[in-house]
Amino acid sequence: MSYTLFILLLPLFSFLLIGIVDLDIPKTGKVWSHKVAGLIGTASLGIVTILSYMTAYQYFFCTPRLADGTLPTLVPYNTTWLPLGDLHFDLGILLDPISVMMLIVISTVSLMVHIYSFGYMHGERGFQRYYAYLSLFTMSMLGLVVATNIFQMYLFWELVGVSSYLLIGFYYTTAPAIAASKKAFIVTRFADMFFLVGILIFGYYTQSFNFSFAGTVEYADNVAHFIPCNPETALVKNAAMTVLPISLVLMFIGGAGKSAMFPLHIWLPDAMEGPTPVSALIHAATMVVAGVFQIARMFPIWIEYAPQSLSIVVWVGAFTAFYAAAVACAQSDIKRVLAFSTISQIAFMMVALGVCLPGHGEHLNHSGLGYMASMFHLFTHAMFKACLFLGAGCIIHAVHSNEMALMGGLRKYMPITHWTFLISCLAIAGIPFFSGFSSKDEIVTACFQYSPWCGAWMTMVAAMTAFYMFRLYYGIFWGTENKEAHAHHTPHEAPWTMTLPLVVLSVITVGTGVVTTLGGFLHWDWASFGSIVSASGLPYTVHFDPVVASVSTVVAVCSILLATWIFKGEKQPIADKMYAAAPRLHRWAYKRFYMDEVYQFITHRIIFARVSKPIAWFDRHIVDGFFDFLAWGTHSLSYQIRNLQSGSVQQYALVFFLGILLVVFSVLFF
Repeated sequence: MSYTLFILLLPLFSFLLIGIVDLDIPKTGKVWSHKVAGLIGTASLGIVTILSYMTAYQYFFCTPRLADGTLPTLVPYNTTWLPLGDLHFDLGILLDPISVMMLIVISTVSLMVHIYSFGYMHGERGFQRYYAYLSLFTMSMLGLVVATNIFQMYLFWELVGVSSYLLIGFYYTTAPAIAASKKAFIVTRFADMFFLVGILIFGYYTQSFNFSFAGTVEYADNVAHFIPCNPETALVKNAAMTVLPISLVLMFIGGAGKSAMFPLHIWLPDAMEGPTPVSALIHAATMVVAGVFQIARMFPIWIEYAPQSLSIVVWVGAFTAFYAAAVACAQSDIKRVLAFSTISQIAFMMVALGVCLPGHGEHLNHSGLGYMASMFHLFTHAMFKACLFLGAGCIIHAVHSNEMALMGGLRKYMPITHWTFLISCLAIAGIPFFSGFSSKDEIVTACFQYSPWCGAWMTMVAAMTAFYMFRLYYGIFWGTENKEAHAHHTPHEAPWTMTLPLVVLSVITVGTGVVTTLGGFLHWDWASFGSIVSASGLPYTVHFDPVVASVSTVVAVCSILLATWIFKGEKQPIADKMYAAAPRLHRWAYKRFYMDEVYQFITHRIIFARVSKPIAWFDRHIVDGFFDFLAWGTHSLSYQIRNLQSGSVQQYALVFFLGILLVVFSVLFF
């Protein structure tokens, strides 16, 4: 599988070609049109997608399992980048079940976004720059998931942050885009500081940057091997109970910032200022799942050295899921609803990883249900959430607004967008025979095995998810049609470049849902996601818990019916009464419970005014004043003694003689 190196090189080459070579020279005429830039970026991603699917086929179906029944960890390419004595930093490609799965997710969604952007970004200034940024972002995320060590992951982790800053701030001439890009950059950099500190602590005590201390790795010919890490060394033994859990929690903070977990979530809703395809790319399959992938990658070390610390992941994720769902119920901007939905769904994945503890789920004959469910939900969520964001882009393209007040009744104008959006809503709500049902049901089952209270809590959040998604659906496609706005600009279906990705993602959502739902009830081994991705590496078939499956389905259907009763009609008296009964609660949820204002108060009124300002005054008046005084004193003294440089030899001799007398006097009497 040496060709896997081109999975990284092709997007990099595309970025350099599109970003450096000028494809549009106004003074001399167009050499190449901007569409050529899009074709180059899309063609490179098309090849990357083909290579990713080839890699997945060869790895999952052609690679023999090891003697213990697990799939091997393959390293087709690895090289020593920076040697530092016995410790060295490597760059390479690592293939295992979750990295290969992520290759499929990233390449598929990114290709759909590239195709979709042809229609959505048509006529936009900076078309060439946009595709260059897309290629850089995709390359960064691909490099992150195939990293052979933690340090390489961190390098591409920061590249993802830089490229997301460029994409969110694409409309750099507008103040909201500038503020949103800076906000995303600052918040994620703050979290990444903890990630780096955790990496340094981990590397110091383990003398390695490996993801695991155990496991069989198959290296290709002429490939540099990883630094072996012996967990039996005294350094590791002494650190295992204290230092290693601390380093893992610090890394989790970095992942929480990237995945927008509370309280580091504030950047993600504002990231909607970027182009809608960028929102789909960032929110569906790439940047926001980096934190989930990080924990999954480090999971063997979590289980061995910090199993109790996983409770932090559980409770942070559980609270974030509820908070984001509550805020989503009150938003009127369709992209912000989807943004908070993303935060809530990523929190589902975090909770699933946290509840995957040894000893849980014995009655299902597997203790790694949460791990598998998290990865499965990552896959399914990427597809239907990308479809939702791209569908939102079609809607915005048709009505020229993000507000639901200017929508309503769009189903008759945009049939393809309507049906694909409905399919994705049913998937995220957890309806059987749609992809979200299987993954969410397994997460809820794992939560009930961890704690009945945790299971009930996540079931409640799942109900809220179905409610606010169908509130969004009815507000866009049913509800009250804004005929005045539609009279000035009649909505219409998007071009095929925008609708084709919607259809493809919907087909994947339905196909995955039908196969996994039937497989879960009929015990089809081959149809289970656990046959390729599991915590232990051993394949197993997930058998649906009939009680949990029935309850979750009933809860989802009831939530949908409640949303239908409240929001489907032309007029919405029940919604008006609910708002009149609790206007303050609605205001709080609409304002995101004033978290942005809290951060503004902490940063401006406390940090800037009470800490930074006194430090700046001390630096300006004391430190700078002291050195200014030295300069002034030197200048004044020099001005006063300049007359000594008279050119008179007699005067110089007199001064020399007086100096000798002073020295002699000092020696004799002092």
